[in-house]
Amino acid sequence: MNTQYNRVSSAKDVLEKLDNANNILTGLKIPEDIPHGDMPGDKIEIGESHIEKAKTIFPVLIKELKEKMGANPYNRSVVAVCGGSGVGKSEIASLLSYLLEQAGIGSYTMSGDNYPHRIPMYNDAERLHVFRESGIRGMVDSGVMNPENFAKVKEWQIAEDDANKAHVETDSWFKAYIEAGEKGLDNYLGTPNETDFEEVDQIMKAFKDGADKLWLKRMGRDEASLWYDEVDMSAKQVLIVEWTHGNSDYMTQVDIPVLLNSTPQETLEHRRSRNRDGKLDSPFTMMVLELEQNKLVKQAHKAKIIITKAGEIISYDEFKKLMQ
Repeated sequence: MNTQYNRVSSAKDVLEKLDNANNILTGLKIPEDIPHGDMPGDKIEIGESHIEKAKTIFPVLIKELKEKMGANPYNRSVVAVCGGSGVGKSEIASLLSYLLEQAGIGSYTMSGDNYPHRIPMYNDAERLHVFRESGIRGMVDSGVMNPENFAKVKEWQIAEDDANKAHVETDSWFKAYIEAGEKGLDNYLGTPNETDFEEVDQIMKAFKDGADKLWLKRMGRDEASLWYDEVDMSAKQVLIVEWTHGNSDYMTQVDIPVLLNSTPQETLEHRRSRNRDGKLDSPFTMMVLELEQNKLVKQAHKAKIIITKAGEIISYDEFKKLMQ
């Protein structure tokens, strides 16, 4: 898929537009309803903090785009806006696309959340299954599997409390379950086991190769909400991918990773404020958030732009100090 296509002509005038792009920030007012990512049913709630962050990122992004687009034969580039859950990826990616469009630079916002192998409810179930199966196997490998211990684990599983590390304080054998389960989950989250990175990489590769049209996946929340749209890219020079895993080592075609940084606690507090689901503070949710955060930290050295939750652009060295 997305390997055969017609190619657009180079857009040399876009480089001149980049030179003047920052001028649009003066007196700019953002409409309430701007185009956003392409995940079905996705809603964005743009606040003043998102707008200020986007305006802070924009001049730095323009500088990066000049280099990348100038070196591409079709004057195109791929930007990835990444960060933890609830950090504002959708909002800021949409705003950056809008700002580029206002500067006369065609931009499309693509959601990486369309590309897991499973729809959300099945992927959530698979995450939990991987954690629990790995934990049980860990108990066997450590020699602590017996009817009494399994009965306790089953009780905690039914109560959805089996990712609670506090149980180790009273039942030391439970450490085998927790450690093996967490390792198994880590080997699933943000890997090709969970997501079709190869397909995403091919989309980005084709875009930079001048593809005039691309087939893009749409994934809703039920079995009947999965399809592909053929999207006209002939007037687009920038593809912005908004995704937790936008800076993943499994992708090779991202030119400019933009990291929206937040601590795990900041992420959880934001998720609670949005009330995305009924188990925001569950031990398993916390484990997922922590593992995703660890991956973001490990990948942060590749980010071209890092911005804090407070809206400050920082260097990678400053990022490391902040995350200590």
